[in-house]
Formats: sequence, C-alpha cells, structure tokens
Amino acid sequence: MQREAVRTGLASCEGFVSAGQLHDLLTGQGVSVGLATVYRQLNSLAESGQADTIPVAGGQLFRSCTPGSHHHHLICEGCGLAVEIDPPDEAWIERAAQRRGFTVTRHLFEVFGRCRECPEHVGDVLEGSTSDDS
Repeated sequence: MQREAVRTGLASCEGFVSAGQLHDLLTGQGVSVGLATVYRQLNSLAESGQADTIPVAGGQLFRSCTPGSHHHHLICEGCGLAVEIDPPDEAWIERAAQRRGFTVTRHLFEVFGRCRECPEHVGDVLEGSTSDDS
C-alpha cells in the first residue's frame, strides 16, 4: 500500500522532486507514511526502472518514468520541471569515448538551467534552498 502511494504520488508530480518534497505531498493528502519509507520506496522504484533519479547537491531527486525507456532531461533548477530532450546521438557518445580511450558502459545526460517561469536565484528546488529577501 505504501509503495503504491509513493508511486502514485511521484506520478502526480510534473518534474523531479526530493523524497522530502514527496513526503510532504503525501502527508498533506492524508497518507500515513514515514520519510524513511518514502526514501526506500523511491530507491526501489528507481532500481526497477519506474523512476528516474539524478544526483544533486544535498541528495537526489526522482521523477516517474516508463520502465525500460532511456531518455535525457532539461531540468529547471528553480521549480524542478523536467522536459525530455534528444542529446547528441549514441554514436557521438561512443566516438567521444573512443577518442579518449574509454569504453562506454552507461551514460547520463542531464542539462540544468531555468525555465521561463522561474527568475534566477529564487528558491532553488535542486539545492533545497528557499528565497529569503529579509
């Protein structure tokens, strides 16, 4: 039941969220779940391919995804909005690695910035900070 609540809660979010943000959302909806359980379930969803995860300063963020799909994101540092993008093709990645003596075993391609709705330096979701102009 808690796994399903975490999965459903994550699916309702538009972008990447932290375990703490998802926990707040779920408890605000009356779901009785502990923060440690949210962390465990999010990591389990990521391991099973049902969630994307990205490392950020202070932890990691999660986003619901379709199992088995491989995709890349443009991510807003202000609100966490994630948009899927097409990076350079896989052949480019292989060529870049080969030229430098690497064999590719896996790759991550995430681009961070600000969406047009978020002004700079206000409430960085990905850093866990909030705006305080006082």
